[in-house]
Amino acid sequence: MMILPYKYSRWRTTAIMSIAVIVGLGLFLAKEAEVVSYMSDDPQACVNCHVMTSVYNSWMHSSHREWANCNDCHVPHNNIANKYFFKAKDGLYHASIFTLRAEPEVIFMREASQEVVQENCIRCHVQQVTQTKYESWLPNHTANRTERKCWSCHMEVPHGSVHGTSTIQYNIAPLPTDTGESIVPDWITEELKNQENEE
Repeated sequence: MMILPYKYSRWRTTAIMSIAVIVGLGLFLAKEAEVVSYMSDDPQACVNCHVMTSVYNSWMHSSHREWANCNDCHVPHNNIANKYFFKAKDGLYHASIFTLRAEPEVIFMREASQEVVQENCIRCHVQQVTQTKYESWLPNHTANRTERKCWSCHMEVPHGSVHGTSTIQYNIAPLPTDTGESIVPDWITEELKNQENEE
């Protein structure tokens, strides 16, 4: 058995402790940030960041809610690797901006996100985009529908006309409805039981 000089064993102990602290802190932050939830297609994962509450609620009151969730519009669908790479890249950008409290009052899509959303609009609405029946009364209609962004005309879909994070009509934190738990606080339940026992 080889005995290491004191300075090497002290360095190794320090390195192991540093790695353990970094890994432990990383796991703690991943748990607190609910990182695993972002792998799903559940729209409530987007509301882990409270800044997205207004965007989530405007979507909840739109016609798209019945047909599309956040990932249907905001991540690529050409292959699964690209989907999760884009989610990770965009998520890390959002997390860093929100953590630094550098988010703007009105959130706009960056160029890469605009391309993805445009592709997804066309992917879902390909029949409406390519129909030729409108050509007789709208010249170059097909070209206009594919060469410009869909939201240049349909800007209220699906997030409404008011886009500020503090000005959305339904800007309250959403309550998960699929947890199976009661949304009545425990103290109210206790008070009701006490009143029933008194009667």
